[in-house]
Amino acid sequence: MVVAQTLEGSPFLLACRGQPADPVPVWFMRQAGRSLPEYRAVRGSGSILEAVARPELAAELTLQPVRRYGVDAAILYSDIIVPLAAVGFGIEVVAGHGPVVARPFSSSADLARLRALEPEEDMPFVLETVAILARELEVPLIGFAGAPFTLASYLIEGGPSRTWARTKALMHTDPGLWRALMEALAALSLTSLRAQVQAGAAAVQLFDSWVGTLSPRDYRDLVLPATRRVLEGLADLGVPRILFGVGTGELLELMAGAGADVVGVDWRVPLDRARRRLGPDLAVQGNLDPAVCLAPWPVVAAQSRAVLAEAGAQPGHIFNLRHGVLPETDPDILARLVDLVHEEGGRP
Repeated sequence: MVVAQTLEGSPFLLACRGQPADPVPVWFMRQAGRSLPEYRAVRGSGSILEAVARPELAAELTLQPVRRYGVDAAILYSDIIVPLAAVGFGIEVVAGHGPVVARPFSSSADLARLRALEPEEDMPFVLETVAILARELEVPLIGFAGAPFTLASYLIEGGPSRTWARTKALMHTDPGLWRALMEALAALSLTSLRAQVQAGAAAVQLFDSWVGTLSPRDYRDLVLPATRRVLEGLADLGVPRILFGVGTGELLELMAGAGADVVGVDWRVPLDRARRRLGPDLAVQGNLDPAVCLAPWPVVAAQSRAVLAEAGAQPGHIFNLRHGVLPETDPDILARLVDLVHEEGGRP
């Protein structure tokens, strides 16, 4: 909490609270990643879970893009499945593929595999990484967790999916089991996020990356209550709460009631339209398509200025990509993008 207070005047935290911020803050999802040569030089082989378990390395990988780009916030180098792995559910991250579950979730018997998370015992390395960063960073640190639906999709499908068919089938076939699973995953994410804040994170982001696959009715009835439990369960800590998803244009009005302070908007919905759907009390984060960053600089600059124009001069905009930095992105393009946002963002 001390870190959050000492950085209270940072542009990122001001924008999260809908207050005027100069300059317009910018950070990138997957800031630390394969696009940085310094990342490749120190990351080494092995899975991301092995890297996350080494606090000094995880802290260095978090710091690298802050040093290079001059972004206004750092995102913890970790993964949304860390709590699931920590409680022994049997999940790994396969390079080039994503999370893989040895025995997917399929029945009420599998609920017993989702025991309560004890952060200091189960993932002390994450808390140590946060503590290191809280001492070394001069910008806010964003802690994060996976939202219940997105975590459930990995557990049920056994890995990444393009249809989420098994997930939706369980949701509708056994809504009682589905709600019990949502409750267990909400508790897991909430415990993880609270521990990260108590260790020094100044803001949090809840990743519901795949929730855009749902209809508004299914989101409202079967997912939103668990998401709200996570976000509202952080209210007493006083840190900004960001809710992010991909393809959520039709869900934005519902997401506005989830308990977040900021809602991430992907490139499919212009920010001015997103603001109207979300209402005046929420900040917005986004929303340049990361694929644009593979184009020549004049294209990137023009598209970025269009995003800034759509955000307008109204306070409460955090510039970001609609999802993560692509591995083939030229770091120099991102550095120039940060400079452009700082120089031109927020102008009437």
